[in-house]
Amino acid sequence: MTPDAGSLAAPLVAPLTVPFDDLFWRDEYEPITESDAELAGIVERADLPALLAALAAALGDPSILEGDLRPPLTLVDTYAHPHGGMTPVQVDRARSVALAALRRLRDRGIRSVGVLPADQVDAILDFLTDGQPEYWPSLKHELDLAPDKNGAPGFAYADVAGDREFHVLVVGTGVSGIAASYRLLQAGVPFTVIEEAPALGGTWWKNRYPGVRLDTPTFGYSYSFAQKTDWPHQYAEGAEIHAYLAEVADRAGITERIEFGTRFETARWDEDAAQWVLTLTGPRGTEERRFHAVISALGQLDRPHIPGFPGLDTFAGRAVHSQEMDETIDTAGKRVVVIGTGASAYQIVPAIYQDVAQLTVFQRSAPWMIPADSYHEPMTETFDWLQRKVPYYGQWIRLWTVLLGIPGRFHTVTAEEGWHGVPLSVSAKNHEVREALIARMAEQYRDRPELLELAIPNYPPGAKRMLRDNGVWAEALQAPQTTVVSSGVGRITPEGVVDGDGVLHEADVIVFATGFKASDFLDGIEVFGRRGVELHGYWAGDSRAYNGITVPGFPNFFLIYGPNVNGVVAGSGHLMMERAAEYAVRAVGELLRRGARSLDVTEAATERFVSWVDAGNRRMAWGQDYISNWYQNAAGRVVTIWPYTNVEYWAATETIADGDYIFD
Repeated sequence: MTPDAGSLAAPLVAPLTVPFDDLFWRDEYEPITESDAELAGIVERADLPALLAALAAALGDPSILEGDLRPPLTLVDTYAHPHGGMTPVQVDRARSVALAALRRLRDRGIRSVGVLPADQVDAILDFLTDGQPEYWPSLKHELDLAPDKNGAPGFAYADVAGDREFHVLVVGTGVSGIAASYRLLQAGVPFTVIEEAPALGGTWWKNRYPGVRLDTPTFGYSYSFAQKTDWPHQYAEGAEIHAYLAEVADRAGITERIEFGTRFETARWDEDAAQWVLTLTGPRGTEERRFHAVISALGQLDRPHIPGFPGLDTFAGRAVHSQEMDETIDTAGKRVVVIGTGASAYQIVPAIYQDVAQLTVFQRSAPWMIPADSYHEPMTETFDWLQRKVPYYGQWIRLWTVLLGIPGRFHTVTAEEGWHGVPLSVSAKNHEVREALIARMAEQYRDRPELLELAIPNYPPGAKRMLRDNGVWAEALQAPQTTVVSSGVGRITPEGVVDGDGVLHEADVIVFATGFKASDFLDGIEVFGRRGVELHGYWAGDSRAYNGITVPGFPNFFLIYGPNVNGVVAGSGHLMMERAAEYAVRAVGELLRRGARSLDVTEAATERFVSWVDAGNRRMAWGQDYISNWYQNAAGRVVTIWPYTNVEYWAATETIADGDYIFD
């Protein structure tokens, strides 16, 4: 017997109400008791644009943001520019202004800040963005103090639905699933969350290998509605991110709504009922359940990829994909082979090399690395003091981090038509960056020229994912117990791995750091839309979706972190995931407001969007026809990466446009 629509879904609750739309909002900060001399020392070590913004907001006095102090937002080629590229003269003046303002804050005993008048918000954003108002709408999404902070759904289920029954299923509890659940809670929409794993967190629960951490600054990887500021590390460790996600879900009341150990098997659209009939396998066995909408938050980097190496099943030791390398796998004193030199290997190798007996690293292509000397560093004492004592300083640092990421490094990886440096670079600027990075590597490998030759990639910077370099990778590869193999994997034997030259590398543990099936969206799940068309058949190996979210012929079905929703050289991927979740929830609200049963994106809108994205990707280093990377599908089309800034994605997802959707 098939249950009625939503009969097994979680009950309706009242809309979630959180002050300032921030689960980590602080009403009061610690008092400032330090002397003028101590405050001067703090200002000397502080990030000045964020500090000036925080002081202007706390004092309610944007006039301290003198026009000649505007950070010029100098574009970053390789090394980051302190204070957004402020000149020494600007820095000296800014410190003087900040110290005077900090003394005012202390002397007036200001320990809290509320929502600011709109004109004050605009004045501060005008200062931080160097007068670029096109940035402001997306930045206000991140700013609790803005009166028009704009992430919440903007509708209440009780108001737009009346007595109508409508239940949503959220699939997955990673970053995207938690974001979608939070916004549904805010709107009071009835929903259920399922998670195949025994715990929430998605990739941050699954990936527990040694050294796992962010490769983006911590403050660029948190929710606008959960602005934690007391992070321990500048690039958060994996366990810290997982703990954060768990705390967000607990604070919001999401955790108790999750059905763990439940797998999404199939979905079929029932046209007559305007419902999705889902086959789910969980603690109660396999059952059919009905929902009016589905939000799939299964992500891109979730399905491990291990090439079909000959002899793969013959190895006598322990062989695991990096996603399965948890605390139960002890590499100390062992002979370890790591296959791959991408993002996971780049973190694993430096984390284990000092304790292993022997380490062999199989490299197919060397990674490009951008300087990040603070990659393993804790937050500074100065930052800790400021986030505890200057109202909202941590949130302004977060906003500043998001702002600096908007232009990012696009200018360094944009291809120049007719450039003579192909295939090693795509433009004059790209070549300049290449030379600077090679010079850095030459210094790191100055005593090992044979390793330097292996370390220099044979493709343009930015054509594949660029990693963060604080020197530990070069250090690990030069250790006496480490061997780098570039002849490829020939076969795997019970004793270890035979390379392309026929040399056996004995091993006790093999780690496959070989990536994920990033382009195979909803791999292993069948979704049948209108007229019985199956989603993967519709895609025919070429995943595409309008705004990376909706697919023609699959009404009321939303993908979060779907095709082309992933940034690599600019912007915040976290913001894009959150924005996509908000778009899906707003689409549900629009459907309910219209009294429609379904909404379905048009083929024309989808093709227009995909053509625009494809054109953007063709301009980038990663989109050149001679490049191969995990961004592409089997046909060579880039299907995972967003080729524009967050500002363009913001604009694309601003409205549920009439002409782009059919409402039934």
